[in-house]
Amino acid sequence: MRLSVFYFAYFAALGVFVPYWTVYLKKVTGFSAAQIGELMAVFMASKVIAPFIWGWLADHTGHRLRIIRLASLLAVLCFVGVYWQQSYGWMVLLMAGFGFFWNASLPQFEALTLNHLGTHIGRYSWIRLWGSIGFIVMVVGLPPLLESGGMTRVVDAMLVLFVGIWLATWLVRDKPHHAHTETASRLREVIRQPAVWMLLLACALQQASHGAYYTFFSLYLEDHGYSRTFTGWMWALGVMAEVVLFLFMHRLIQRFGAERLFVLAMLLTGIRWLLLGTWVDVLAVLLLAQVLHAATYGLFHASAIHVVHHVFPGRLQGRGQALYSGVSFGLGGALGSLLSGYGWETLGATQTFYIATVTVNVGLFLSLYAMRDLGRRYGQ
Repeated sequence: MRLSVFYFAYFAALGVFVPYWTVYLKKVTGFSAAQIGELMAVFMASKVIAPFIWGWLADHTGHRLRIIRLASLLAVLCFVGVYWQQSYGWMVLLMAGFGFFWNASLPQFEALTLNHLGTHIGRYSWIRLWGSIGFIVMVVGLPPLLESGGMTRVVDAMLVLFVGIWLATWLVRDKPHHAHTETASRLREVIRQPAVWMLLLACALQQASHGAYYTFFSLYLEDHGYSRTFTGWMWALGVMAEVVLFLFMHRLIQRFGAERLFVLAMLLTGIRWLLLGTWVDVLAVLLLAQVLHAATYGLFHASAIHVVHHVFPGRLQGRGQALYSGVSFGLGGALGSLLSGYGWETLGATQTFYIATVTVNVGLFLSLYAMRDLGRRYGQ
């Protein structure tokens, strides 16, 4: 439960940031779609550098929890700057700053959680689902507050939750990694394996395909006449489906193997973007597309975490999780946000979602090779 509190607070903050931050940037600051895409790309780019730097520090000092606490506190201090001014240049600096610290804590907490679980790694999904619940609470509960208090309440809610993340780190204790026969392995020796870098590239392409969704989905629904409250429920529906999946994820991994589930998640991601780009005005199709979030995020992330945990053993765990986070959510997310912003402004929403479909399908073909080889090697 102590581990779950952190996930609840962390993803509750994402429940404010992901659906409503871009709406805030457009409605309050007046930034264009291209500028919003650039700002989100800056935030995502911090995931490339920050997790690996902090992961290296955690692995070499052995004080993983101290690193998490420090990063969480510095994220709070950086974010306070939003109250000072909101010029484009200042917002670039702020998003780079609080992104560098906020994005550092989760990969290290993932490694900490897995170390606590030990051989009971299948219980990860039960802990992680509390993050999904936190996300749902915010995407459903915040719209009424925004209607009465205005979009500036987005900033207030995020600051409160950032403080909550920092406080949650004081509820848990540190847990050093267990000894492993491959602890002497160097990171570059693992990455040199073709299957490993294909895995990481597939993760990057999968997350890049999410750029249009994470950056513009709320604005997309508003442009098609849906209310802000309905938009919040659509975000919630996706995460509710994710929660249901997490309840059964450990059984799915035991029965089918993480590598097969990863490939399935890639396939369903492409289908989801095709549905959103073509039939967003058809309610039944929109509902189906949101239910598919269980696969495009939940199934993908849980299976990827499971594989990465085995591919990067022992003292490589922190850097392995940081590398996964940095390459996929960082590099992939940054490119996806940046290019979707330009695509949204020049090509339109539908074509941008079609490009996302093609992008994730390239990752699907890479994952077919990578997961077959890794499953054979690590027994996934």
